[in-house]
Order: sequence, then C-alpha cells, then structure tokens
Amino acid sequence: MSRHQRRRQSLLRPRRLAAPPLRFVMPLSLLACLLVLLVLRGLATNEVFHDTRIAQSVDKTTVPESLLKGGPVIDARGDKKANPVSYRIPDKTVVLSFDDGPSPEWTPKVLEVLKAHDIRADFFVTGAMTTRNPELIRQVVAGGHEIGLHTFTHPDLAFQSHARISWELAQTQLALAGVAGVHSSLFRPPYSSDASAMDDWNYPVIKYVGAHGYLTAFIDKDTDDWKRPGVEEIVKAAMPSKPGAGELILLHDAGGDRAETVAALEQIIVKLQAEGYRFTTISDALGATPAMVPVHGFQLWAGKGFIWATQVAVYTLPVLVGMLALVGFLNFGRFALMLVLAPVHARRAKRTGAWGPPVTEPVTVLVPAYNERECIANTLNSLAASDYPIEVIVIDDGSTDGTADIVEEMNLPFVRLIRKVNGGKPSALNAGVAAASYDIVVMMDGDTVFEPSTVRELVQPFADPKIGAVAGNAKVGNRETLIGAWQHIEYILGHNLDRRMYDVLNVIPTIPGAVGAFRKEALRRVGGMSDDTLAEDTDITMAVLCAGWRIVYAERARAWTEAPASLQQLWSQRYRWSYGSMQAMWKHRRAVVSRGPAGRFGRIGLPLVVLFGVVAPLLAPLVDLFLLYGILFTDAPITLASWGGFIALQALLSWYAFRLDHEKPWHLISLPLQQVVYRQLMYIVLLQSTITALTGGRLRWQKLRRTGEVAAPVEA
Repeated sequence: MSRHQRRRQSLLRPRRLAAPPLRFVMPLSLLACLLVLLVLRGLATNEVFHDTRIAQSVDKTTVPESLLKGGPVIDARGDKKANPVSYRIPDKTVVLSFDDGPSPEWTPKVLEVLKAHDIRADFFVTGAMTTRNPELIRQVVAGGHEIGLHTFTHPDLAFQSHARISWELAQTQLALAGVAGVHSSLFRPPYSSDASAMDDWNYPVIKYVGAHGYLTAFIDKDTDDWKRPGVEEIVKAAMPSKPGAGELILLHDAGGDRAETVAALEQIIVKLQAEGYRFTTISDALGATPAMVPVHGFQLWAGKGFIWATQVAVYTLPVLVGMLALVGFLNFGRFALMLVLAPVHARRAKRTGAWGPPVTEPVTVLVPAYNERECIANTLNSLAASDYPIEVIVIDDGSTDGTADIVEEMNLPFVRLIRKVNGGKPSALNAGVAAASYDIVVMMDGDTVFEPSTVRELVQPFADPKIGAVAGNAKVGNRETLIGAWQHIEYILGHNLDRRMYDVLNVIPTIPGAVGAFRKEALRRVGGMSDDTLAEDTDITMAVLCAGWRIVYAERARAWTEAPASLQQLWSQRYRWSYGSMQAMWKHRRAVVSRGPAGRFGRIGLPLVVLFGVVAPLLAPLVDLFLLYGILFTDAPITLASWGGFIALQALLSWYAFRLDHEKPWHLISLPLQQVVYRQLMYIVLLQSTITALTGGRLRWQKLRRTGEVAAPVEA
C-alpha cells in the first residue's frame, strides 16, 4: 500500500471523539440526577407537563350514531377497531366509579363505606396520585375493587399528540405495576361525560386507545359531586332515569373536599339496594374477563424502580429546597454584610494618617520564581519604578528555563539572586525571609507587576505595631478575553469586596500571594511559611491571625497578575486553591474552641470562610437547576423574572464594587453568562476538591503556563 493510499485511508477513517474528563462527568451527572429527581417529583405532584386546557364540544360527524345513543362502555379493541361497539350496564345493576384518586384523606373513607356494605367498585386513578399514595392502591386491590387508568397528569387528551397519550397511559401502567403488580385495560378520559358527549375531537382518542387494547368507560350518571352541591343533590343525581335501568355512576374520591361525596355514597347505596339493585364492577357487569392482570419480570421490576425513584424524589425535594434556601440566605447575607461593612472600610481608607506616622524605612521584596522566564523581566522592571526604598531578593527555586540567567543579565543593583534546589514556594519564601535585610518583607509572585506606589501603599499600615500583615489589591491584567473578564469580576467582587468586609471584622483569611506584606517578627512567631497545604498564603494568614496579629487590606496597593487564559488552566488553578484552602481550614480547625485572638478567628472568620467560600459555591448550582426546571416544566416567566432579579442584585453589588475599586464597569456586560458558566466550573472544582479532601487524596502543585503579556501599568 502506498503512502498516499495509507494517508487517504486515515482521512476516511472516522475519528474517535475524546471522552470528557472524569472530573466533569461525575459532577455534571450528579446535577443531571438531581434534575431527574425534580422531574419525577413534579410528575408525582402533577406539576410537570400539567395542561389545564379543556376542549369545547365540536361537531360529531365522525362519531357513529350507535355510539352516541349506546351505552357508557366503548370497545374499539382488536377486530372492533374499525367499527367500535358500546355496551350498557345490565338492568338492576349499578357500577360505582370514583375518579382522580387515590386521596390519602378521602379514599380510605370511601373504602370504609364500600366495605361496610360489601360492595366492589371501580377506581379510575391518575398515575401522579398513584405514585404518591402506593399503599392506598394496594388497599383498593386487596378490597376486590377494579382499577382503571385516568392518565398520569390528567390532561384533556383531545389536545395531546399520540406520543403524549401513549406516554400518559404507559407511565400510569408503570406506576400500577410498581405499587400493586398489576396492569389494567380499563380507561376513562379526563373531563369525560356520557357517551353522547363524544365529538370529532375526542372520538379519535377513543379509537387510538382502543387500538392499544383499552376498554373506554364513560358514565350514565354524573353526580357533579366535585361542585359540592349538597348531599341531597348528589344523591338525587345518582338515581336511575328509568326504573330498573342499569347505570354507571361517576363520583370523585380526590381533588378537594369530598365530605359530601362520602355522606351521599352511604345514602345512594342504601336507596338503590332497597330498590333491588346489585353493585359490582364494570368487568363483572359486562361478563368480561377481568380488566386487571398481574405483571411479572421486567415490567414488575421496572415499575418498582419507578415508584422507588419517585418516592426518593418526593422526599428529596424538601432537602433540595432547604439547601436552595440556604444558598439564598448565604448569598443575601453576604451581600448585606458587604453593603454594610465595605463602605466602613472605604471611609476608613480615605483618612490621612489613619495608621500613624508615615512608614519610610526600606523593606525587602521577595520574588519566588520557578520557570518564570516570560514574566520575570516585567516583574523586576515594575519594581525598578517603585517610589519606595526597597531591596529585591529573587529566589530561583530550581528553574530549568533560564529564569535566573535573565535576572543576572538584567544586572539591577537593588536585586539579589538566590539560587536553590527546587523545594516549593514555601521553602523559597523562607529562604528569602532568612536573607532579608529589613523587618518588613513584601511578597509577590514572579508573574506579577507592581505599580510605582504599590510598595509604599502596602507598608503604611505597619505604622500600627499591632498589625502583623497587610493584604494588597490583586488585579487581573489580561482581562480583555471573556475568561479574563469573568476573573476580573470575580477578583473585584469575590476577593476585594470580601476583603473589605473581612478587614472590618478583623478576620481576613487570605493574603494574596501576588501582593502581601508581613512583619518578620510575625512570621518568626508562627514558624515561617509552611508546606503543610497547597494554599500557603491562606495557611500563613490564618496562622498570623491566630497568633494575635491584626491583618488589614490596603486597597491602593495594586498588583497586576496574569490570570489563567483557558478554562483548563483556570480549573487547575482553582482546584489547587480550593483544595489548599480546605487543608488550611482543617489545619486551623482548633481555633474554633480556642481562646483569645485564635478563638475570635475560629468562631467568626473560619465559619464565614466555610459558609461563603465552600458551602455557598458548592450548593450554588441548585439555583441553575431550579431555573432550568422552572423554565422547562413550570412557570417560565416567573422563573426568569426571579432569576433576573437575582442577577440584577448581583449586578448592582458588582457595580458598587467596581466603583470602590475605581474600575470601569463595562466588563459587567458578561455577568449573566458568568453566573451560569463560571458557577458550574467552581462547583466542579469544589466538589472534586471536597472528594479529594474526604478521601485523603494528595494533589500536586500545578504550574500554569504564562505568556508574559501583563506589563508594568501606567500609574493610576
């Protein structure tokens, strides 16, 4: 075979689609399962696919005259498909039929009356009520009564397609198989009356269900008991039109208050028995084979599985609603705290000399670097423009891409280079702290650039001797892409506005690795940077807080960092962040029962971080789940209006956060999409991080690919 032929064959061979990563499959499968549970619960409560339309009577040109003037039972099965026939109830025979049940309140009372008089009747049940009240169906069957199908969701079948009609019947049969192990060939259309009411709309439905093996039962007498006209009126309407004539009577054992029906039932039985009537079921009255037959094998187990899943869905919904309420409470509570506390921080930050005399002593800037050749020059150039006296120590942590060589070639007089074997960021920072000449050390990442005033603004709070560390304002430099814009919104709203709130509460949980400053004394007291977690910045911040130092947020100490440029890189970064943060929370869990400063953080800061940083994002997809459910199955306009109100509130808070940070709010145009897509990504990250933490997995450090596109900005 020639090379050209082989190449042609390879082009013609269909390509195998790559399977989605397992980390996406499991969380999305969980959301899909929850949506299925919501749908099952909606079916059981007649909320999903509910159709309230009722057809008005039309011409009867297609309905045979013999059916219009015949009996209440129509047989269009098998050889009668072309020419359906009707049957009357024999003289001196009464069939009592009950629609819309079973009802946990009224069906047992109806059964008691029937049992007291040793009477069997027909119950035309809906699938929705059957799945919710399985024990009542078993009582009906055990009492020798006959069950017929009244559809699953009780729609007017004149408006439904053949597929919908088949689905309504099949699902009801599935429910009957699951609760009682039977199928029924007896059917009554919702909103039906006597046979004379058939018209060109509902007659095709009768022929269609007949072709699928169903015997259709209309009525002779409609008591209109659902209108609650009074016991006497119900009894009067049930009496035969002609003395001795057989009849099929319609009553209801569900759908509202049926006290009048139960009271009237007793009188109807007594009166008709006194006139010599016998009571029986439709099949027995017509001398036909029983309508109910037992099912076995797959049909039986499929029905049991359906009922089990529906019961789980019914009992699960309150839990899901409770979790949704918790999400709402946490989100609105967080919004309220931000709106109350952020302005307090903003006013305090504007005060001149709020911390005491200006800090002017030189400081040490630590730049840990591992394979940062694309960014390190921009980082050092930005520090060269600093308006504050600094020494810079670059700690090359075993880079293999020539990062250290670039630092040496730049030959900046204020820069010292330390080369060390790769040991991780904490060890690099500890080496830098040990070599620092000054009492205050500023820490930044090797892919970050500072504004000229950043260091000066960052160190001013150290005028207060109680302050052990300061968090700066990390900003996204590559914000022009959609993913960058989403992270830009997240940094301003989810990080910086949070830090303002935590600052006022004196429980800031994280000093960003991109821009933060520490007293060497505070670091010494807590044992320096630790490699116990993958979030060394969160770990050291919590340790400093627990040691009794105060930590504040300097909003004007701006640093520009290169955010992940792809969803894959973003996932890798946030996975490490969230897992490392969980490690840090667990490491400092004893602060909850500690006294003093550690106890303050443990009882205020740690619960807030857990609730706002883990619980709320982990449960947030429930908002989108109920949104999807509401749009597809319930009231779409109200659902969209509610979601729109939530987005509007989020947009208002985001606009305020942008205003505090002196940012242009035009990026907020992508906020609605961010709330849908970004939330799912964070949910996947948190869920997998939680599973990793609970199973004792160990996550390795994941280095992101940098482009060096974020350069030193012009001073704001």
